[in-house]
Amino acid sequence: MTDGGGDFRDFQLQIVRVRIAFRQCLHRTLKQHGISVTFEMLQVLSCLWREQGTTQQKLAERTFKSKASLSSLMNTLERHGLVLRRAESADRRNKRVYLTPEGEKFWQRILPILDELYTRIEKNIGLDRLRNMTSDLMLVHDELEKM
Repeated sequence: MTDGGGDFRDFQLQIVRVRIAFRQCLHRTLKQHGISVTFEMLQVLSCLWREQGTTQQKLAERTFKSKASLSSLMNTLERHGLVLRRAESADRRNKRVYLTPEGEKFWQRILPILDELYTRIEKNIGLDRLRNMTSDLMLVHDELEKM
């Protein structure tokens, strides 16, 4: 009798372990540079750096957060002066989120640190291996989406 999906369970476990290890590595790296920020805050700031003025709904979708947890995170980012929320004139319930000038400066401060970390990871693992793993993960993703 087979384990019934043991290989996939092992695969899934490794994905979780890599995610945890990456978050810890990122946290350690930023802490070494005197930057205290959560992974969740970085996710939001990264989205806003790519698309200023996006809606909270889109941010929730892109960061895989519930509206409630994103709202709490937005409150924290606003208190730190990194983001600003503005109600849309057409529908006051919809909020658009922007990086403040302080948020932009903060992002510009951490961007070189992130670039250096990613470059180091790419060098240590190898670009070809990373590309192959990315392709394999995309295949798994597409198969799971079909089910």
